[in-house]
Amino acid sequence: MRAIGIILAGGNSKRMRELSDRRAIAAMPMAGNYRSVDFALSSMSNSHIQSVAVLIQYNSRSLHEHLSSSKWWDFGRKQGGMFVFTPTITAESNEWYRGTADALYQNLDFLKKSHEPYVVIAGGDCIYKMDFNKVLEYHVEKKADITVVCKDMSPEQDITRYGIVKVNENGRIIDFEQKPMVATSNTISCGIYVIRRRQLIELIERCAAEDRYDFVTDILVRYKNLKRIFAYKMEEYWSNMASVTDYYHTNMDFLKPDVRKYFFRDYPEVYTKVEDLPPAKYNPGAAVRNSLIASGCIINGQVENSILFKKVYVGNNCVIRNSIILNDVYIGDNTVIENCIVESKGTIRANTSHIGDKDEPEVIVEKSERFTL
Repeated sequence: MRAIGIILAGGNSKRMRELSDRRAIAAMPMAGNYRSVDFALSSMSNSHIQSVAVLIQYNSRSLHEHLSSSKWWDFGRKQGGMFVFTPTITAESNEWYRGTADALYQNLDFLKKSHEPYVVIAGGDCIYKMDFNKVLEYHVEKKADITVVCKDMSPEQDITRYGIVKVNENGRIIDFEQKPMVATSNTISCGIYVIRRRQLIELIERCAAEDRYDFVTDILVRYKNLKRIFAYKMEEYWSNMASVTDYYHTNMDFLKPDVRKYFFRDYPEVYTKVEDLPPAKYNPGAAVRNSLIASGCIINGQVENSILFKKVYVGNNCVIRNSIILNDVYIGDNTVIENCIVESKGTIRANTSHIGDKDEPEVIVEKSERFTL
């Protein structure tokens, strides 16, 4: 593909509450075996993008460990590869990334030393599969300066936390509002952009000269009437994790057969780092219904409509419903967990009950000397 990839994975969201205390949002566990960043990386790999830069900052240890080897996403090659960039103290700058545009500016050498004519920019906190070649073809066909991947949302959804766009009959964006109080359109930006590399360098340098730091506000919104910015509509599954509730419902979507088939059966595949763990073990008395059980789990009780990540132990006579149990959790006997998210490395005491709400799931964080990401 005639493009390089950049994944913006350094942000944080207070609406993720306790879940973001230990890890970056892009490192949030997904669907039993995956991390959020895997979906953007896999889409870039499947689109035959040769070079990808992942820009990380907040709680970066989790992402560093997950991205320690590029081979899992087929970026272990002589030409190109995967590059992980964090803020760097230099003689000219000692700043953290002050925004998405500033993150690009602090890694401008990566853009300048590349030879591909286009850049694909994506966030690391969204769940989707995409062929970026089709977006690039659309970008060239429209003679666009910037192409924004967009999606039409259903009227009942609250979309005021997204970038809201208005599009004319030719697909050109005529208005762009970032997180408005009232949505005037049901079309949102998915946080995926295609732009010519040299033009991106020019715009980023101009932002830096004017002390502007945000890609959306200081480029997309500011230049909406000056640049040819077009919307590429995607029809397939897409979800963004900006809150605990979003995270809960996105994971629960993987219990739906059509979503599970789309991501895990249909071509192309989604890749992730693989650990050497034994298969899940179901002891006498175990009963599992409509759930995802990852490797290394030991099940003695009842699990229904739930997702158990790696190395979870479920004790005797336990009942787990509509819940997400993250990595390496020990659940004692006679425990009831419903509509909850249990943080990793927790130990849930025997004979306890935790009942949350589907619309506002409870996050259970049990203090432990053990720690995992």
